[in-house]
Amino acid sequence: MYNASDLKKGLKIEIDGDPCMITQFEFSKPGKGQALYRCKIKNLVTGNQFDKTYRSVEKVKRCALVSRGYTFSYVDGVEYVFSDNESYEESRLNEELIGDMKYFLVDDMQVEILFHNDRPIDISLPNFVEKVIVETEPGARGDTATNVSKPAKLDNGYEINVPIFINEGDTVRIDTRTGQYSDRVSKG
Repeated sequence: MYNASDLKKGLKIEIDGDPCMITQFEFSKPGKGQALYRCKIKNLVTGNQFDKTYRSVEKVKRCALVSRGYTFSYVDGVEYVFSDNESYEESRLNEELIGDMKYFLVDDMQVEILFHNDRPIDISLPNFVEKVIVETEPGARGDTATNVSKPAKLDNGYEINVPIFINEGDTVRIDTRTGQYSDRVSKG
């Protein structure tokens, strides 16, 4: 259990059985009475945000989160199968939890899965992944304006914007946190 005075931005707590994270924190001490801790809280399962105020004497429940290393194995219908790096047990995550990260998964990729009470609630991929461009228009010759980009499709159908010097067959590095082009790794 945390005391209300232990609260801070980024702290993970449990409210009504759900893991939550404090996204904003404000302390106030009125002229008389107890100190107040006003928090904006995000539910890590649903993504909903809400406000909650704690008095200085209140206790807040700690969140039992466990992060474990896994290796991506394969896709089975709408489920993504991961193998635990230590016990080799399989863990299956649905497409809803994976979201757009499915476009960046590569066989044997090392990932971190966050569990709350043995239930997966989040997945973290490496910050960058390398993919091949399979379809894009050729860059216009003489178009040298800065920050000019064009659409390009990856081998899995995901579409990103790339600089005009990128061509089909090039391997590019993509930031998995934003889903955007980072840099060119090699020419095709």
